[in-house]
Amino acid sequence: MKERILIVDDEPHIRRILTFLLEQKGFVTLTASDGRQALEVARTELPDLILLDLMMPHMDGFEVCRQLRRDFPTAQIPVIMVTAKGEVNDKVRGLQGGANDYLTKPYDNKELLARVQNMLDWSRTQRQANPLTGLPGNQAIEQQLNDVLRRRDSFAFMYVDIDNFKAYNDCYGYQKGDEVIRFTADLLRSCSAELGSDRDFIGHIGGDDFCVVTSFDAGEILGQAIATRFEAGFEMFLDAVDIERGELDVRSRQGGPDAVPIPSVTIALVLDEGGEFEHWARVSDAAAELKAYGKSLQGNVVVKDRRQTVDAEPIAPPIAEGPA
Repeated sequence: MKERILIVDDEPHIRRILTFLLEQKGFVTLTASDGRQALEVARTELPDLILLDLMMPHMDGFEVCRQLRRDFPTAQIPVIMVTAKGEVNDKVRGLQGGANDYLTKPYDNKELLARVQNMLDWSRTQRQANPLTGLPGNQAIEQQLNDVLRRRDSFAFMYVDIDNFKAYNDCYGYQKGDEVIRFTADLLRSCSAELGSDRDFIGHIGGDDFCVVTSFDAGEILGQAIATRFEAGFEMFLDAVDIERGELDVRSRQGGPDAVPIPSVTIALVLDEGGEFEHWARVSDAAAELKAYGKSLQGNVVVKDRRQTVDAEPIAPPIAEGPA
């Protein structure tokens, strides 16, 4: 589905130029000649992005932006404010009033198109992001894998799953469970920044399941670091009695059947030197098989696809090889 852009400007020739420029790039355009009309079109059509002129009759861009942000249906529509005024105070006022970006006339067409595309990409990612962690969800994960496979890049895909998370929620409550989810997301970010590649992608599949797409060479080291640091960091979410016992006493707290091991992570590591997988679903299937095997093991583990061979000195936790 083509993305729709609302062009708001009181000068007809500018509306025509922007309409031609954007439609040449495959966008659908809507237009408004003043602030009042802009609000009407925005509320009825809900465009994907608004190019908003600042100086207009009846209602200026500042007021339009303020009213857009006040109304729930239009509050999340990204706005690029376009104006002939280049003073810093105007830019600051526009950004503080809810504009997402600012472009000063006269502008270069290539710059305008780049800003439009960047803002649409950002908005799309925000809509897909998990509200708890801010990480992109399943649609973005699928797109990322498809892009990697289409380029036939070598890569490492990690499926990260917290073991015994439901039992932890039962014992400690959902608020503490949310803290664990946020901790895990932050851990993935920090490990990736330190040990991954500059093109790493981190996604939140849902619940206590995450994924990381990184370079082929970084896969093992990054997986081991995540598992090791999760084990070390998780103690902050446990009571002293559970740390000493080494397990969660679900039965005494929630009437569960048995004591449950302390939560850990199982990391299914799928490695592809380029071209082995033809579809993202095959990567997902391989990771699911590895994860099932990994969850049969105890503690924090990284399980590697046996079809790949990587020469690396194992460090704790050791990497287990998945079933043939």
